[in-house]
Amino acid sequence: MSFGKAVDLLRLARLASGHVGITLSDIEAEFGVVRRTAQRMTDALAQTFPDTEDYIDSDGRKRWRVPRRRVAEFFAPTPDEIATLELACATLEHQGLPTEAGRLRSLRETIKILTPDKRHARLEADEEALLEAMGHAARPGPRPASDPAVDAAIAEALKGPFALEILYRGRQDSAAMKRRVEPYGLLLGARRYLVARDPSKPDGHLRHFRVEDIEHASVTEDWFARDEGFDLETYTRQAFGVFQNQAEFGEVVWKFTARAAPHAARFRFHPDQTSEEQADGSLIVRFSACGYLEMCWHLYAWGDQVEVIAPPALADMVAGHRRGDFPGFP
Repeated sequence: MSFGKAVDLLRLARLASGHVGITLSDIEAEFGVVRRTAQRMTDALAQTFPDTEDYIDSDGRKRWRVPRRRVAEFFAPTPDEIATLELACATLEHQGLPTEAGRLRSLRETIKILTPDKRHARLEADEEALLEAMGHAARPGPRPASDPAVDAAIAEALKGPFALEILYRGRQDSAAMKRRVEPYGLLLGARRYLVARDPSKPDGHLRHFRVEDIEHASVTEDWFARDEGFDLETYTRQAFGVFQNQAEFGEVVWKFTARAAPHAARFRFHPDQTSEEQADGSLIVRFSACGYLEMCWHLYAWGDQVEVIAPPALADMVAGHRRGDFPGFP
């Protein structure tokens, strides 16, 4: 058997180890083969794994299933995968999400428990070496403080979804005020924001609550119906950062100088951006979003190597703040 066919057979065994197994149609779609080849593959599967079961499902289709215990040792996690999980845990903690980091570490330990014993020693040694080599893979810089109790309450409310009662201090508040909100998601960045609807507000708009300014949070037993049309990814694409203001939404056009263009070309300023290289070596980037203030914060770091073409209001905000003495780019 060729190496390629052996790899395909192991891949097929992994797919067939699922709860419902795999059909000939599944094999055709997954491997891009014709029906006869798919049939030969199931024959090879049964020969290699004698415990392979075949049965007819409720839709009248024949399925093949391999007991997971027979294929588990072929698919033990690699040291790179385990090390990546640990780095992800560290990143979550640095982002102020200790509850999620704890759950990911629990998953990592569960994976280790399910790994065949004979691989444990090598796996742990390789993981330790990789983590040592990747020890500088951290996200430095300031981050907001986190309260594990508040984080846990938010996570629980989002799973319901249940209404959440928070003690929140807004920018203009002299003291924290009690609010009842319906949580929709979390925005992660330099700061974390809870995206939620305040039923007491007649406009029905979603609002952002800074997580570090939530002094207390408790989950209620009141379930609420989320807007079925809401998608957090689509929602976030409306803004440059986390701030949402529909009055500012519109086309944004930035022009980077020929000196800054190669560096800017490696940036992803917005998921829906387009870039146009100019004859003089400059680069024009376009996207539609709101959040002028956050754009200003970012644009400042580029000094005088970027010009705001549109919108005029953003151009006015950065006018007078462009400087040419920064020694590098963001």
